[in-house]
Amino acid sequence: MIVVGSGAIGVEFAYFYNSMGTKVTIVEFLPRIVPVEDEDISKELEKQYKKQGIEIMTNSEVLSVDTSGNGVKAKVKTATGEVTLEADVVLSAVGVVANIENIGLEELGIKTEKGKIIVDANGQTNVAGIYAIGDCTPGQALAHVASKEGINAAEHLSGHKPEPIDYNNIPGCTYCTPEIASVGYTEKAAKDAGYEIKVGKFPFVASGKAVAGGATDGFVKVIYDAKYGEFLGCHMIGTNVTEIIAEAVVARKLETTAHEILNAIHPHPTMSEGLKEATAAAYGEAIDI
Repeated sequence: MIVVGSGAIGVEFAYFYNSMGTKVTIVEFLPRIVPVEDEDISKELEKQYKKQGIEIMTNSEVLSVDTSGNGVKAKVKTATGEVTLEADVVLSAVGVVANIENIGLEELGIKTEKGKIIVDANGQTNVAGIYAIGDCTPGQALAHVASKEGINAAEHLSGHKPEPIDYNNIPGCTYCTPEIASVGYTEKAAKDAGYEIKVGKFPFVASGKAVAGGATDGFVKVIYDAKYGEFLGCHMIGTNVTEIIAEAVVARKLETTAHEILNAIHPHPTMSEGLKEATAAAYGEAIDI
């Protein structure tokens, strides 16, 4: 199988089919897989996928696919020239397109842009009384985002004033093995935004719970504003990290600082204490690694 694109959908299907014995090759146009994630996460997932036998081609573009014979032949442009890959099937995972055609938007005069329905902070379109939520709007195409957008739209429609969604505090979860979970700024995005930052990492190989469970691959990475200790971002890769990321989401929502994370006693031994340990590493206070 050739998987074109290495976003969440691409890497999830690549893992799934590889685990069943399929020979999988990922072709990614950008320099690294899961390109929206923090760079350290991308490097770790690529390392783990290669250990699992998945072939990864970055800086590569599928130019054409020939389906005339048995299976498929994909012509791929790489940094060193063109190559032809042969496979049983090609899975295109290069993006999601909203299904908004022929549903009456034009007749009602509802504004769209780049294939998405334009809405305000409450989910209301430019036509009073008509709302849109979820993947057909410009926000993140995630089920938990759509759910909250639906609640906000219903509350606004009922005359309430719901708190606008902070789209920079939406957890992203990728259900491959190892799992990926993240929220907030990546290290690069924080620097680009002008922050002076403190960065800490805690490898799960140093976690007693991870060692006991045989799940030592991966790490927790945290990013804080050096001046005020603001919790800018959290990025995790490893077993069950999609369960752990909620602490970072709530902490950022409550404007929790690094100092408060360090002084909140975390249970031991657990995988979740990795967030506190990574915070300690960011401030030169780590005593367990």
